[in-house]
Amino acid sequence: MIPSRVDAVLPELAPFVHAVQARRPDDGTWCEAWSVRDVLVHQAGNAEELARVLQAFLEGAPVRTRGFDREEPYRRLSDAELWAAFLSRCEKLTEVAAAAAQDLSPETEVEWTGRTVRVPFFAEHMREELILHRWDLTGDDTTAVRALTEPWMTEHSVVSVGRPLLERGRAGLDLGAEGRVEGRLRTPGLDDVVVSADADGGTIGLAAPEGPATIESDAAVRVLLLWGRRPADPSRWHSSVGPDTLRRVRALLGGY
Repeated sequence: MIPSRVDAVLPELAPFVHAVQARRPDDGTWCEAWSVRDVLVHQAGNAEELARVLQAFLEGAPVRTRGFDREEPYRRLSDAELWAAFLSRCEKLTEVAAAAAQDLSPETEVEWTGRTVRVPFFAEHMREELILHRWDLTGDDTTAVRALTEPWMTEHSVVSVGRPLLERGRAGLDLGAEGRVEGRLRTPGLDDVVVSADADGGTIGLAAPEGPATIESDAAVRVLLLWGRRPADPSRWHSSVGPDTLRRVRALLGGY
């Protein structure tokens, strides 16, 4: 049973928990090379780090964000210990997020992974992680598609996390001095997600539709594409550009 105070802050936790419980720890997932247990390790580390950084800021002693080596202690736990630790870290995050909401302005900037984010980011990012990694477990079921379609998921993926995601993809491309990649991800009725990158850096943002789209899809698929994933049903997205342009845009987004 998830406490009501936790459910209020992380409403996506219960669907994620049910998805994990319906599978074996060593089952594969849609996140390439990750098992269900790997996903749970990652999520425990996410919850711990989000709470650690926000709490340190609250206490007036800010700390730097750690890398994914923070997950290593969880890999050494038994399955039962890992499960308990994951739930405990989620509960701790909700407590810290609630304290921050009470004591800080939502406009307060906190350092996170080399940039600054606002206080609401910390709970919202965990919600995003729960939605995305639940999809890794279930694929395109109704709950996953509905959650991925929420407008805040696109905004969070573009505005709050888009730049680091783009940098990761850009680093894997051989752009050279004159190379450049540009793309428009379009969902009918909504702003385009516009991405670009060259040897000097990359940009990502929302803009009114203009010209041809590189990729057109529904809103849920677009979020998956931003996170380097693709839906099981290929009919849910299409592209009118050539295969080389599509490959480069998808590589920029961390795809394959």
